[in-house]
Amino acid sequence: MSWSKQKINLKSADQVDKMQASAEVLASVFLSIRDLVVPGATTAAIDEVVESKIREAGCIPSFKGYHGFPGSACISVNEEVVHGIPGSRELVEGDIVGIDIGVIKDGWHADSAETMPVGELGDTASQLLQTTMECLEKGIAAIAVGKRISVIGMAIEQHARANGYSVVESLVGHGIGRELHEDPQVPNYRCFTMPDPVMEEGLVIAIEPMINCGTKRVVTARDEWTIVTADKELSAHFEHTVAVTADGPKILTRRGSGIAAF
Repeated sequence: MSWSKQKINLKSADQVDKMQASAEVLASVFLSIRDLVVPGATTAAIDEVVESKIREAGCIPSFKGYHGFPGSACISVNEEVVHGIPGSRELVEGDIVGIDIGVIKDGWHADSAETMPVGELGDTASQLLQTTMECLEKGIAAIAVGKRISVIGMAIEQHARANGYSVVESLVGHGIGRELHEDPQVPNYRCFTMPDPVMEEGLVIAIEPMINCGTKRVVTARDEWTIVTADKELSAHFEHTVAVTADGPKILTRRGSGIAAF
C-alpha cells in the first residue's frame, strides 16, 4: 500500500470550523450522559440516549452501521478495551466504562472517547484513569507543525511506562474528516513499521491512547467486535479530535477549560 503525502487530506480553516461544529455536538452529548453512568444502568440504555441526543441535534451517529456495528456508541466495561456492543449488561459500583462516540454534522466527523467511573473507584482503577488522561494530554502537547507524527506516540508511551502501565499496540489513532478513518495512522507508542509523516497545518487527527494495567496484548471476544485485554486486567481509553495549527494543537472535542478538558 502506498502511503504518499497525497493520501493525507489537509483541511482548510473553514473545514476545521465545520469539524468544530460536529465536535461541539459531540461534547454536548458526553456532558449529557455522565449522570447516566451509575450502578444499575444498562449499556443499551446509555446508547439509546446517545443516539437520541445526536439525532435531536440534526446529526448522524458515525458508528451506527459502520461495518455493521449495531450501536451509536462503543461502550466497553473494565477489561474491555474498545468496541464494546451496547446491551443488557448492568453497571455495578466500581466499574470503569469506556464510551466512544462519533458524530457526523454536514458531512464532517468528530470522534471522542472517555472512560468514566461508576460510583466510587478503588485505587487501581482511579490511578489508571488519571494516567490515561495524562497520556492523552502529553500526546496532544507534543503536536507541532514540522514535527513527525511519531512524537505523539513517544510521549504517550513514555508516560504510560513510567507509571507501570502497558500501551495497546494493535489499535491506533487516525486521521479524520469527511471519513471517520483517514490517513495517517497515529500510534500510541514508538512504532518503526508505520509511516511517520511530518505534521502540517490543517491535519486533523483522533488521538486515542488505550492503556492497560497488565499486558499490552488484546483478544477479540466472540461477538467479533469487543476487544478485551488478554489477561482480563483493566483498560482505559480517552480520545480527542485535534487539529494541527500554526499556533499548536486545537482540541475540537474539548468539553470545557483545562489541558484536555474532559
